[in-house]
Amino acid sequence: MEKPGMLRLELRGIGKQYPAVKANDDVSLRVKPGEIHAVLGENGAGKSTLMKIIYGAVRPDEGEIRWNGKAVHIANPQQARALGIAMVFQHFSLFDTLTAAENVWLGLDKSQPLAEVTEHIGAVARTYGLDVDPLRPVHSLSVGERQRVEIVRALMTNPQLLILDEPTSVLTPQAVDKLFVTLRKLASQGCAILYISHKLDEIRALCHHCTVLRGGKVTGEVDPTQETNASLSRLMIGAEPPQLQRRVPKLGKVALKVSGLSLSTTDPFGTALDDIGFAVSAGEVVGIAGVSGNGQQELMAALSGEDRRAPRGSVSLFGQDIAQASPRHRRKLGLHFVPEERLGRGAVPTMSLAQNTLLTRTEAVSRLGWVRTAEVRKLADELIRRFNVKAGGPGAAAKSLSGGNLQKFIVGREIQINPKLLIVSQPTWGVDVGAAAQIRGELLELRDQGCAVLVVSEELDELFEVCDRLIVIAQGRVSPSVPVAEASVEMIGEWMSGLWSDAHAQA
Repeated sequence: MEKPGMLRLELRGIGKQYPAVKANDDVSLRVKPGEIHAVLGENGAGKSTLMKIIYGAVRPDEGEIRWNGKAVHIANPQQARALGIAMVFQHFSLFDTLTAAENVWLGLDKSQPLAEVTEHIGAVARTYGLDVDPLRPVHSLSVGERQRVEIVRALMTNPQLLILDEPTSVLTPQAVDKLFVTLRKLASQGCAILYISHKLDEIRALCHHCTVLRGGKVTGEVDPTQETNASLSRLMIGAEPPQLQRRVPKLGKVALKVSGLSLSTTDPFGTALDDIGFAVSAGEVVGIAGVSGNGQQELMAALSGEDRRAPRGSVSLFGQDIAQASPRHRRKLGLHFVPEERLGRGAVPTMSLAQNTLLTRTEAVSRLGWVRTAEVRKLADELIRRFNVKAGGPGAAAKSLSGGNLQKFIVGREIQINPKLLIVSQPTWGVDVGAAAQIRGELLELRDQGCAVLVVSEELDELFEVCDRLIVIAQGRVSPSVPVAEASVEMIGEWMSGLWSDAHAQA
């Protein structure tokens, strides 16, 4: 029996020093059973490090952890799970070559056979409204689908403390509502929840208490239900995020035209594209909304040049057929691309930021292929300064940055070259409100300079904030485009199920 008033988790004076930064500095935190406790802070504030300490993935240099009233040393995640602590990471910890069920099974005690675990996954997924196919290999899943596997894996252990790091960053509004029902149900059963999110509306709607971190230190504790978005922003970043300056778009020539794009999938679990057609003009932002796994990955591969099987004439850039052109040729014509996966696609984890600029930028490479090292470092340094990236300089490895800071660097790398067409997938995934406002502001500035911008995002608020027109993708098909002024969150949410009317197409 738990004693009344007993804390589920208590941190006392936690400190963690890395070579370039003190990630946590004398952090104290108290969480009660049944409490949904938000941890809020800008990118690089030390939130993820603190969660990894609780989960045993990182050792603190100083301080004490108390679990159900007793001091504990959590040496590794296995020990944390044995105590009853489960965590859903922002960057997923799944093995690509295994199925979803095999990944879940690895985290359990192996007393259950795999077939039983597979059945249990289906039951948990149905109970909580999380669409998960246990038999699919993880490499075939989109980011949103992988996140659902992580959440189901955590729920399978019946945790006493559930740590969620940006759990809704790639979920639809309907899925977020279902997740909140799940979390409230868990809390009512005595499970404590530590909830990291940059979405202030979510924190105010869901959480009972909020601890704010800035620069590795606790700067405040508040009841989020009594706060506004503005007051939480001030606590987190010391200011309110700047308001986006929206101008009426001045449309130029059609930059990207997609017509009759049908593609079979090379992956048995992928989504075939079915007669995709839309256009993006210079000087406008077009958004593609949709639940992850509905063809976004396949469409992005066809547009970026990663998949060059598109029928001739189905993809054109300023009138030139690029359906089967290489990514390098597309970049030469002015098409730049930001993929949804930061580590592994957008950046090489072990390479420095300076080296990572060379993935898509060639200004510092001579005609003979010599790399001018000083210029590369200067280019990376400019990106770090302009986009306010918190990093240990151009020599810092990509994997040493927080998710949000790496995102700012990757998006900045493509924006700074002044593309003619920028295609960006999940531009502000896991990015704090200040950085998100900056990235969105930069996208609008690009648009105002005459760039065509195509944004693929599962955050409807973001799409409504930056886009001039919206398209929905569902089951490999796209809806008619609709001006943002004529759309609503409810309508787009319905369209995500494939329920758009032909009447609207003729309107």
